[in-house]
Amino acid sequence: MNKWNDIERASVMHTWTAQEQWNGPTIVGGSGAVFWDTNNKRYIDMSSMAECSNLGHQHPAVVAAIKRQADKMCFVTSAWGSDPRAELAAKLLEVSGFAGGRVFFTTGGADANENAVKMALWASGKTSGKIITRYRSYHGASFATMELSGDDRGAEYPPGGLRVVHVLPPYCYRCPFHARYNSCGILCAETIDEIIAQEGSSKVTAVLMEPAAGTNGIAAPPEYWPKLREITSRYGVLLIADEVMSGFGRVGEWFAWQKHGEAGRPDIMTIAKGLTGAHVPLGAVIVSKEVAAYFDFRKLQTGLTYSGHPLACAAGVAAIDAYRDEQLITRSRALGAKMHEALRSLATKHCSIGDVRGEGLFAILELVKNRETKEPLSTWPKIAPALKTLVAEGRKLGVSFAVRGNLIVIAPPLVISTPQLCKAIVTLDQLLVLCDAETQQ
Repeated sequence: MNKWNDIERASVMHTWTAQEQWNGPTIVGGSGAVFWDTNNKRYIDMSSMAECSNLGHQHPAVVAAIKRQADKMCFVTSAWGSDPRAELAAKLLEVSGFAGGRVFFTTGGADANENAVKMALWASGKTSGKIITRYRSYHGASFATMELSGDDRGAEYPPGGLRVVHVLPPYCYRCPFHARYNSCGILCAETIDEIIAQEGSSKVTAVLMEPAAGTNGIAAPPEYWPKLREITSRYGVLLIADEVMSGFGRVGEWFAWQKHGEAGRPDIMTIAKGLTGAHVPLGAVIVSKEVAAYFDFRKLQTGLTYSGHPLACAAGVAAIDAYRDEQLITRSRALGAKMHEALRSLATKHCSIGDVRGEGLFAILELVKNRETKEPLSTWPKIAPALKTLVAEGRKLGVSFAVRGNLIVIAPPLVISTPQLCKAIVTLDQLLVLCDAETQQ
């Protein structure tokens, strides 16, 4: 028994759960794609904890960089310069291709998105303008980002001061427009054109969206993001790419928008999670040369005590070097293709799998009771009992899976070995019979 687990259960507030229902084992160590608890029970991590441990656990180069910086200087306020802060900003502008842009460092994804919207409001000159986001989207848990999110998790939050317009998501499997992909004209994007036109482009500041699937399970068709870029450019509306989850190799590119080349380039990009491989909390807002120019001679009216924290930035520098040196971006693309092939094979065996989507080392399995009617295994966002059992049984078998609603979210560390990935998929194959039992034959 671990006394600290009992103390944590009694004293710590845990996110997204009723406190009396929290029952997590205490994790004391990890290496690569594996972590272990106080009983030395080992788990293959198939969700990168919270889709953030892209480099796996305890990456030696990142840990060493944190130690070196701790020996030099733990904290420097942004009123003073810091070598790791400058080096990380330079590397981020390089890998993102935002030449001439600037980087504002935050502590995570939510404050990155919140500050990105602030900057868009200021730089556009439309300080009372509207922000377009999607239903069934998630951009953070602060008051402002919950308002930006079109997710059930924001239902308990009172509305704030932002003027947000939510649009229907690009959900091909359950198209909200009742259209069929390849003959739909990408209505999900065209609708945004119509909304901007009706609202008036002078009254719309920005569009904030994820270029790739997040834990809400929405994977847009490939034409969606370039079309969104074309629409926003035509109307003079800023495009903000939330790359908090999809960045740093998760979908086989440094950032998801890059698979579209210049046709997908946003004006502002937000990042976190994989920025340090989750070794130290850090987020950032990267702005284009044009947006950055607005602040050259105007005060940036925002700030964070820990903006550009040296320990975090040192971790970020080491993380980017690791992604490059170990060729993890291309590895995600290659190994991800094999993973998706294996998951599609599972779909031919298990009647509970309605759809497999995603790219790179990120996949969503949507589970249904009936493939013909697409009736979900559970009503969103309620987690199906069979999926709760799947997670519990997976832990017993040494594999950690993440689920939400009727979705299984597959997002292993980019360093996962092929045998580890194969073992996890074999385990998933065994456990999916629990879900098959709930389907209508």
